[in-house]
Amino acid sequence: MNTKKALTIAGSDSGGGAGIQADLKTFQELGVYGMSAITAITAQNTLGVSGVHPVPTSMITSQLESIAADLTPDAVKTGMLFSSEVIQAVAHCIDTYQWKQVVIDPVMIAKGGASLLQSDAIASMKKHLLPLATLITPNIPEAEVLTGMIIQSMEDRKTAARILYELGAKHVVIKGGHNDDFMAIDLYFDGEKFEEVSSPRLQTKNTHGTGCTFSAALTAELAKGNTINDAVCIAKQFIQAAITYDLQIGSGHGPTNHWAYKQLQGEAIR
Repeated sequence: MNTKKALTIAGSDSGGGAGIQADLKTFQELGVYGMSAITAITAQNTLGVSGVHPVPTSMITSQLESIAADLTPDAVKTGMLFSSEVIQAVAHCIDTYQWKQVVIDPVMIAKGGASLLQSDAIASMKKHLLPLATLITPNIPEAEVLTGMIIQSMEDRKTAARILYELGAKHVVIKGGHNDDFMAIDLYFDGEKFEEVSSPRLQTKNTHGTGCTFSAALTAELAKGNTINDAVCIAKQFIQAAITYDLQIGSGHGPTNHWAYKQLQGEAIR
């Protein structure tokens, strides 16, 4: 049995909707064995983040060393990395262990508005992490921070994607969840051509963890050996199902439904 393995390097969400918890749920639902290296512990629920406690960088490195020594991942994703020091340590491990399928989700701001990335970490992400990325998956505000430009149109997004590609990312997906179009359009760029992957925009506040879940689905599909194109399409279907059949729990930005996609494969969701 050739069990595929995926590693998430991210923060813990006590509310279970984003971060490590969302990633591991997504890996499981897509048939991939999930592993984790926790970079920070957050106290949060659907109403927001009330506390962030960074894990010491030496402990993050130890987690990655342990995984590399025994459980080599078929794909890796990063989420909340919090500081420049952590970014550099994670990039060093990815490079040292020659992990090839690397999805970078440049987590910066929580749904409730709390900052999850220190301001001095942006330069480190661009210098150390982007050149190792198989794929980077910023939303529009994150792409603006990384490129230093304002994004208002699809042409702006294409320009931003080119900049991110030139910074070293081999593939770019700029997610369309933060604009106001009728369709939610993700822009994919492989260095040569653009492709728009769209789905109807859903009017709901229950979108906590959508970015983590989307990038985790991409990671799982890459771990299974799928092409980038196929991985993007499946991840889009996965997150669309998760938002459509949301769980309606919590008083704020509720989580998505990580088992919706799998249920849709076999039976109607009630």
